[in-house]
Amino acid sequence: MGQLIDRINELSRKHKTVGLTKEELAERDDLRKKYLENFRNNFRQQLDNIEIVDEPDANKQ
Repeated sequence: MGQLIDRINELSRKHKTVGLTKEELAERDDLRKKYLENFRNNFRQQLDNIEIVDEPDANKQ
């Protein structure tokens, strides 16, 4: 994942300075999609591992 982010950042810096070729734009878009897919999968996994535990209310009878 680190290499993916590094390449995205590299393309971003190049875009701000000299611009990107059509191939680099396509690569950047593909890398961003992969990053978002990984992010969503990791986030979903974290949500799936959450266990909600309700404590009994001491005031209820």
